[in-house]
Amino acid sequence: MAEAHVKTNVLGINKDFLPEFVYGGIDGAITTFAVVAGATGANLEIPVVIILGFANLIADGFSMSVGNFFSTKASADNYDKQKATEYWELENKRETEVEEIREIYRRKGFKGELLEQVVTVITADKEVWVETMMKEELEMIKEKKSPYQTAGMTFFSFLLIGFIPLAAYVYALVFDTSEESLFLYACLLTGLALGIIGILKSVVTQKNALRGIAETLFLGGIAAVLAYFAGAVLENLFR
Repeated sequence: MAEAHVKTNVLGINKDFLPEFVYGGIDGAITTFAVVAGATGANLEIPVVIILGFANLIADGFSMSVGNFFSTKASADNYDKQKATEYWELENKRETEVEEIREIYRRKGFKGELLEQVVTVITADKEVWVETMMKEELEMIKEKKSPYQTAGMTFFSFLLIGFIPLAAYVYALVFDTSEESLFLYACLLTGLALGIIGILKSVVTQKNALRGIAETLFLGGIAAVLAYFAGAVLENLFR
């Protein structure tokens, strides 16, 4: 008996949804931190920084999740359309489709009686036949995650990780603490968040974890520097 597929978690996140979590988390952290850096460069007050940050979180996070939804849905719709076409071809061009299966497995090294046995087994079941054509001929595999699931995970990750650059400012506002070094704390918290996302990215891409961390920190640093100086320049222009 085949073993049941066991869902695994990475840092409490279903591994199947790691790509969406990483995608949303990276964008959430970098764009929100860019807003914070730009606002800091422009010497804006804490409430303004928080307002701009949360506006970015909600608007950009929702926009991102909607884009993810339509992308996933379009992919699923295309798969279903191609699958329907394959069913039609089985009914109306049976011999051609049989020959295509034969050619597919001939290229895999099957020959003679064994090849014919494989062709006979596959073409005896329409569902197996169509699934084989989808995978082997069209190189298409049905996405098991729904558009709602992928969009929801993207939005959740964007909000969760994207809030981190704002955490120090929210804390300072709520508890009326000193504004000194707030941007430094935001940098450290964002660096930690990007480091975690970098580790998760390395799991998705199956690349070196240090490389994943370095890439996300590098991108976040560039965005922050550009935003900070843009804010400083604009603040000086409109002073």
